[in-house]
Amino acid sequence: MYRDNTKKVQIGDRVIGGGNPILIQSMTNTRTEDVKATVDQILRLEAAGCEIIRCTVPTLEAAEALKEIKKQIHIPLVADIHFDYKMAIAAMENGADKIRINPGNIGSREKVEAVVKVAKERNIPIRVGVNSGSLEKELVEKYHGVTAEGIVESALDKVGIIEDLGYDNLVISIKSSDVMMCVKAHEILAEKTNHPLHVGITESGTINSGNIKSALGLGLILNQGIGDTIRVSLSADPVEEVRSARLILRTLGLRKGGIEVVSCPTCGRTKIDLIGLATKVEDMVKDMPLDIKVAVMGCAVNGPGEAKEADIGIAGGIGEGLLIKKGEIIKKVPEGELLNTLRFELENWQG
Repeated sequence: MYRDNTKKVQIGDRVIGGGNPILIQSMTNTRTEDVKATVDQILRLEAAGCEIIRCTVPTLEAAEALKEIKKQIHIPLVADIHFDYKMAIAAMENGADKIRINPGNIGSREKVEAVVKVAKERNIPIRVGVNSGSLEKELVEKYHGVTAEGIVESALDKVGIIEDLGYDNLVISIKSSDVMMCVKAHEILAEKTNHPLHVGITESGTINSGNIKSALGLGLILNQGIGDTIRVSLSADPVEEVRSARLILRTLGLRKGGIEVVSCPTCGRTKIDLIGLATKVEDMVKDMPLDIKVAVMGCAVNGPGEAKEADIGIAGGIGEGLLIKKGEIIKKVPEGELLNTLRFELENWQG
């Protein structure tokens, strides 16, 4: 497995690589200079299961805000730098646990060297990020377009710059909005480096399209043993990114914890508002600290049988419904009491 053989990198109080658990990352969309708004969002993300947070640092004020933000959060903080090498240095001086840069955007070798010098002094990891949308012109020409091979060559070139400066405390991130190109690029890169990889499908889109693209791309990559941290990039509240990432990891068998809700697709036998009920159940259980499967079924005909693999479930009827445990009917309750009955059982769950 590739992931078992990647180097270990410490980010704050967490360790990635070397077979350690894959960590979930997200990014704030507040102004980093606004400490209160940024902290409030990070605390919500922590509650949802975020394990590493990235904040943009476009100004010196944002870099200085990191010091105050760090005092109030409980997960490692990554500073995202785009162009100004001084912001990378200021972020590290103000407590960033890791920085994300593209050496090609930073500028001259002297500027990159100045960043690496401070990172080395403080033993702060550098995430080298390369995006298909900013691939160098010469690589586009060499490979006759934007390709997986070009993305990998660009990333390894940037990594080589930092390694030549005597520093290898690195994480690599290569991203593309083209799912299959992104998958291929990770397959090539995993054969060429043992640095930990941060995996994601960039600019994936809204909750609907973004979740589908991310689940496909991350699923194909992670199932090969590639990837040490992940982010589901969505045009949505960042909390949704974390929830999706948790579900992807759990579906792949790479993470336990959290309630899995399964529900039937509805048919002509359905006599209740199954879609509404399943949505309410999913919302109700999203923060419950249980590791079980809950089934929401539309009718009493197939409900008990189809819910056998679930730990607990409910099935609708005409004006009433069933509470089911391991496929066995426990009791009938009025339809209006189904949700509260399930809630009571879960809040008093004995396993």
